[in-house]
Amino acid sequence: MRFSQQEKMEIIRLVESSELGIKRTLINLGINKSTFYNWYARYHEYGYDGLAPRKPDHRHYWNRIPDQEREKVVELALDRPELSSRELAWNITDNEGWYISESSVYRILKDRGLIGSPTHDVIKAAYEFKDKTGSINELWQTDFTYFKVIGWGWYYLSTIMDDYSRYIISWELCKHMKSDDVERCIDDALRKTHLKKQELPKLLSDNGSCYISTELANYLNKAGISHVRGRVRHPQTQGKIERYHRSMKNVIKLDNYYSTEELEKALSEFIEYYNNERYHESLDNLTPADVFFGRDYQIRNQRKETKYRTMRQRRINYLNRKLKISQENKKEIA
Repeated sequence: MRFSQQEKMEIIRLVESSELGIKRTLINLGINKSTFYNWYARYHEYGYDGLAPRKPDHRHYWNRIPDQEREKVVELALDRPELSSRELAWNITDNEGWYISESSVYRILKDRGLIGSPTHDVIKAAYEFKDKTGSINELWQTDFTYFKVIGWGWYYLSTIMDDYSRYIISWELCKHMKSDDVERCIDDALRKTHLKKQELPKLLSDNGSCYISTELANYLNKAGISHVRGRVRHPQTQGKIERYHRSMKNVIKLDNYYSTEELEKALSEFIEYYNNERYHESLDNLTPADVFFGRDYQIRNQRKETKYRTMRQRRINYLNRKLKISQENKKEIA
């Protein structure tokens, strides 16, 4: 509630003459103690004129985020609670048509109490695969992970991931972990990518029995695919697909599944989200699909344009405010 100059004066006189004491009088009046002492200090320094409503402080930074954009950040965060502040910032830049930095989103959400405790993935650079890829379909990672279907037992998910883009090319829920399960998954990936003989990638796997089998070696040799295996007891070599499995299980294992159809539906939904919606920090905050299908260059350019346009508009708004304030001050003087 805002008080007029006269009301402030009356409150000061009432407090000065009250027999209840300052604290109890202010409680009865519903006036904050610090607010009252601010009024009282200005009254003693400037007299009655010091109680007049003060003009707002018009000092602005030119790149200050407008209030409506701040509210939009909060609104989107409440609509998409699964997004981190980093993901939300790029989601806004890509879909709302204006730029905001990751740190600004974090501060806005933290001020509103919407930031939880961060989770950290700790993996040293030395633990990554040392021969980094420079393009899509240069190296595919493959691995199995397992899920339990209640009443039916354990099922095993075979996956083919493109190392460079992290895009999930192919996957299949299998009853076993055998070489023919791996072969079917690779066949599906080859059908989807339409690669020519000279374009075939290397295959990176661990040292599971299905991956070191003679059957798989013969299949890969016939297909013209070279096979690289990680160091024994060193899963970090396949760190990307291991991390993918961990992210997936954090979601998939929130539910129980009573049929393979239920589990496959949940897996399909997560993979669709992972490939096409989830922003990866290691991919310059693009999705795996953006990189795999070559949209990354266009999106990066669009983001630069959005940032330039947003900053330019904020500077124009800032200069317009300064001009308006200057004109108002000239009118008062006149």
